[in-house]
Amino acid sequence: MSGATIRIVVADDHPVVRDGVRSMLSSVPDFEVVGEAASGPEAVTQVLASDPDVVVMDLRMPGGDGVAAVGELRRLGARAAVLVLTTYDTDADTVAAIEAGATGYLLKDTPAERLFESVRATAAGETVLSPAVVARLASHVRSPSGGAALSAREREVLALVARGTSNRAIAEALFVSEATVKTHLVHVYDKLGAADRAAAVAIAYDRGILGG
Repeated sequence: MSGATIRIVVADDHPVVRDGVRSMLSSVPDFEVVGEAASGPEAVTQVLASDPDVVVMDLRMPGGDGVAAVGELRRLGARAAVLVLTTYDTDADTVAAIEAGATGYLLKDTPAERLFESVRATAAGETVLSPAVVARLASHVRSPSGGAALSAREREVLALVARGTSNRAIAEALFVSEATVKTHLVHVYDKLGAADRAAAVAIAYDRGILGG
């Protein structure tokens, strides 16, 4: 997404919060807020109408929550990545959002600059999780005991994934092809019992494969 305008839909049922998030994002030169929503179903409608790169999504909204909206967007094949921005960091909320297909999960006390960085990372297909969310997610996605150990290269790839690095950037950093990176990730997922990048990172922190 380097050099390109990132198109964003903001979904939050509180008008003051939604206006604040929209204003913050609109102040960034490479961001364009192309839609707003006050509920999950409205967010789905906005995404289908405006085809944004990123949806900044609250979770608990009357009239249809964010988790259901994330799942519906994935079911419909929408290309937009979803960055959850919420007050809630309970186990049920974080696990449900990630399992539904959210790419990132931040809390509303996140500093503005961190939010901006996370929107860019989400648009680039990278996983963005706050440390508190990693800890909670890890407790629910523990890998089966006795799993095969990761190779040195697999650990290297996973460490870069944990830093929010895209497959393309990992390939460049390690002087390998993107296909090779994807193959390493398939092996990592299999060995850790993980379904995706976010779960693999959470399990790796939980097992001490990645430093705290």
